[in-house]
Amino acid sequence: MDEPRTPLEDVRDRIAKTARIAKRDPEAIELIAISKTHPAEAIAPLIAQGQRLFGENRVQEAQAKWPALREAHPDITLHLVGQLQSNKADDAVALFDCIHSLDRSSLVSALAKAMDKAGRQVPCFVQVNIGAEEQKGGCAIADVPALLAEAREAEVPVTGLMCVPPLDLEPAPYFALLAKMAADHGLAQLSMGMSGDFETAVMLGATHVRVGSALFGARE
Repeated sequence: MDEPRTPLEDVRDRIAKTARIAKRDPEAIELIAISKTHPAEAIAPLIAQGQRLFGENRVQEAQAKWPALREAHPDITLHLVGQLQSNKADDAVALFDCIHSLDRSSLVSALAKAMDKAGRQVPCFVQVNIGAEEQKGGCAIADVPALLAEAREAEVPVTGLMCVPPLDLEPAPYFALLAKMAADHGLAQLSMGMSGDFETAVMLGATHVRVGSALFGARE
């Protein structure tokens, strides 16, 4: 009898299948396992299955959890996918390999100083408030060109755009809009799609999908 597939195998298969339907290379899509709120013992099985790219929401939680895991597995890559306070920029630059939540001018300044001090360039995604939702972080659509210009001026490397579409609406139009914005600005990468909609995101050009509950189960 075939062994049951793990959640990681299932998600990887779904990404690959969707990529082939969209005539995309499955290898061009990065799966970020969102390990926020999950302890090291919940993360270990995914590491054992070969997953090496993880995402955390909070700097402090990542500081408590990841140094030991990364010491054991130096090839792990860690992305910050949650909001970043400017006063945590130094810590974020020291710990993370990519930041998905660059969304305002003050954070450009803070990250530029932190990267200069650390002698380390950390690629960033500009987070766009794609649904113009007051309760959500992200740069307003109209303000994206100015923020990208500021980041270039400050030598903060921006690699792409990130979004979280409105919860109860069809995500495809929002993903399509983000893809158009990225293309208009010559940005190659798109961080979009989570457990409930990553296949739609892959169809519409996501290069990074941020999957938590489909891998780890629902959070308490």
